[in-house]
Amino acid sequence: MTWTVWAAFAALSVIWGLPYLFIKLAVAEIPPVDVAWGRIVLGAAVLLPVAWQRGSLRAAAAKWRAVCAFAVVELVVPFPLISLGERWISSSLTAILIATLPFTVILLAPLFGVHRQLNGRRIAGLACGFTGVVVLLGIDPVQGWLAWVGVACMVAGVLGYAAGSLIVERYLHGVDEFGTVSLSLAVASILLLPATLLSVPKHMPSALAIYSVIVLGVVCTAAALWLYFYLVAKLGAARATVFTYVNPAVATLLGIIVLHERFGWSLIAGLALILIGSWMAAQRV
Repeated sequence: MTWTVWAAFAALSVIWGLPYLFIKLAVAEIPPVDVAWGRIVLGAAVLLPVAWQRGSLRAAAAKWRAVCAFAVVELVVPFPLISLGERWISSSLTAILIATLPFTVILLAPLFGVHRQLNGRRIAGLACGFTGVVVLLGIDPVQGWLAWVGVACMVAGVLGYAAGSLIVERYLHGVDEFGTVSLSLAVASILLLPATLLSVPKHMPSALAIYSVIVLGVVCTAAALWLYFYLVAKLGAARATVFTYVNPAVATLLGIIVLHERFGWSLIAGLALILIGSWMAAQRV
């Protein structure tokens, strides 16, 4: 991979290591569907003017079926479900479940007509990276039916993310990223609006909750989705989604640096496995 691709991969790994914390902060006061709609609308507000100035909306509109399908499976379904699920399960379990994304992409790829050759090194890298996530975070016991509902929400979200990645690779390859991302966000904001209006918070959320939604929208949605489209175009869906292994490591390191959380041997071993596995899985066959 070129240095620009590695830089985009590193940036996305950092950016999508942030939502675990900010979703948790936001849904404590704001309904999950409102959190999802808020970040999607903010993302669209940031990217639509850029796409308009670049003249890329017309090309994206020509692929309206794929754009609408992406908006549903990548945004409308997973964003509220993941926000809802984080009410009942820990952020670490959320990260582990989302780290199954590369495997899910590989399993669903034939259904989308995407055929990628896998060698032993890639498979070993995927397994190594996922093992690193589990070692890093540990596995929280799932207790109670609400926790299992939370797990189901995450699994459904991962399926949506995988389908979205494959739609980008199969049907939106070569279309300007700004046009496809901004138009997808606009479609998703319209589709989620009715549910959002039915669940408006009864009380004004705190500044912390509002700022969390702003970060989720501007950084973790607008910037992240642009980088995500770029990586899928350059690497393919299976290789691009390996960043889900690095996200928990970034979130954990931020916890140590910012919140002075505990630094232990499991962190060192988990980080090593994640980095080795990600490098192996991201290599071209």
